[in-house]
Amino acid sequence: MKKIYVLSDSTGETAERVVRAALSQFGGSDVRIVRLAKVCNQQEVQQAVATVTADEGLLVYTLVDSSLAIAVHTIAEEHGLMAFDLLSPLLHSLSVFLGTVAQSTPGLLHQIDTDYFRRMEAVNFTVKHDDGQENRGLVKADLVLVGVSRSSKTPLSMYLANKGYKVANVPLVKGIDPPEELEAIDPAKVVGLLISPKRLVEIRTSRLVNMGQSMKNSYADYEKVEDEIAFCRQYYRRHPGWLIIDVTCKSVEESASEILRRLVGQFAE
Repeated sequence: MKKIYVLSDSTGETAERVVRAALSQFGGSDVRIVRLAKVCNQQEVQQAVATVTADEGLLVYTLVDSSLAIAVHTIAEEHGLMAFDLLSPLLHSLSVFLGTVAQSTPGLLHQIDTDYFRRMEAVNFTVKHDDGQENRGLVKADLVLVGVSRSSKTPLSMYLANKGYKVANVPLVKGIDPPEELEAIDPAKVVGLLISPKRLVEIRTSRLVNMGQSMKNSYADYEKVEDEIAFCRQYYRRHPGWLIIDVTCKSVEESASEILRRLVGQFAE
């Protein structure tokens, strides 16, 4: 069996994916890919090249440290080893194009991948816990948003999720007891949303029009809406540890910034 060795100063995951993508063009070739990860000095380069040479393998390497990349190229030539530098030509071209020097920091792409998957995990959690679904999972949330229907709970939740926070949101409906799980949440994680009755009626009326429903629906009745907001305020007063914010005149971005500043200790980007 032929072997392709992937040498990297980081995990080697990205380089392996590239190699596998290229191999897909060769059908069912009997090839084994071996990673040589975290190679960070000249001695480790020597050992890695010796290993590949002994197996008569192909060496594919991604090293952001140019001195190590040169060392691999030099030693591979001395051993008559077939080697391919996957990263240096691209780094050079990007440096010329961008007019700046590469950071030469191993693992940056892996860090980006990690951040990406963290955000995706947060988004998946938030979708699953939208609008009172899966209340048993509330304790696992980074933030829990509470408020009446159409008070920006879902768009605000998704905005925060895309920043990596697992967010659940729970609707408050007058006449229906909130879930018991809500009482067990750390108060420092809970945000109660308020909105003026007038603005809420406008939002709900627009929604009814878009859905082709009757304007006589109590969902957008001003007195009913006032009662809902009064119920919210009364319920919030029983939870003095919650952060209460008024979203009436705020964009989603502004509301998110306030939440992150006051609860998480940082501004939203």
